Amino acid sequence: MTAVEHSPTWSIDRIAGAPAPAVLGEIRRLAGAAAEADGNPPLSEQTLVTLRAQDAGDRLLVFTARTPGPQESDLAGVAVITRGAEDGAVLELVVGPDCRGEGAGTALIEAVLAEGISDLRGWSHGNHSAAADLATRFGFEPVRELWRMRLTRAAVEESVPELRLPAGVVLRTFVRGQDEDAWLAANAAAFAHHPEQGATTRADLEARMDEDWFDADGFLLAVRQQDGSLLGFHWTKIHAGAGSHPAMGEVYVVGVTPEAQGMGLGKALTIAGIEHLHAKGLQAIMLYVDADNTAAVALYRKLGFTRWDVDVMYAGKTARPTL
Repeated sequence: MTAVEHSPTWSIDRIAGAPAPAVLGEIRRLAGAAAEADGNPPLSEQTLVTLRAQDAGDRLLVFTARTPGPQESDLAGVAVITRGAEDGAVLELVVGPDCRGEGAGTALIEAVLAEGISDLRGWSHGNHSAAADLATRFGFEPVRELWRMRLTRAAVEESVPELRLPAGVVLRTFVRGQDEDAWLAANAAAFAHHPEQGATTRADLEARMDEDWFDADGFLLAVRQQDGSLLGFHWTKIHAGAGSHPAMGEVYVVGVTPEAQGMGLGKALTIAGIEHLHAKGLQAIMLYVDADNTAAVALYRKLGFTRWDVDVMYAGKTARPTL
């Protein structure tokens, strides 16, 4: 950990690689408080996975903001830069609800800018006005929109048709210790055009299966009845309720292998996952979809999903960091 030059208000520390367990705990608590206040998780799931990875190495760079003093103060804000094999360096930043408007975000951004990372972009989850203002102030523009769409329980009953699987296809649930390799291959094939999802590794998969929310019964596989080969999948997720926010289901990831395209399997898998989540008694189901994926957006709208919120990725004209 290295101290970075800072304003009199904030002490900025630079951490290369995975933070110490105590700092990681602070980051998770800060992210939880921000999610409760804003209604949006400020750090992506992949970022949280990478923060725990002891072999993260140069894939991870963290800046923390605290008030200066002889004793370490509580964490006020954090900026996390993760680097993937395909999607470059991505910044996510969060300031604690009680510390906003005091310059912590600016101090963190200035520390990030000092790194001179040429390919860095940044996510604003929920695109709150403070994040948009900060992006504008540092000369960054939106380059991608990731919609969050929501399906209410009433809309499930009115809009979601009966499940009809293609001929020769059956559904079963994921079996841990048996299906990992087949799923990784199917996922890579289904998302060859989408590096964020298609580059999922065995370690990424294991990390998610170790999470408290993982439920193999909600990890649905579509297999060819004749030989059991994997054609597609719908991995669902349930977000536990917190504070005033009730539990919510998620269409976590739906994928269909190239050989099974055109069979209507994607729609069938989506309906199967919705039925599974509906049976859990959840009042709402959400999903993420790129705004420019018109085919997927049209399908989800036909199923009763409506646009609920948006995450925005920013980039500068000189590819400087954002958020």
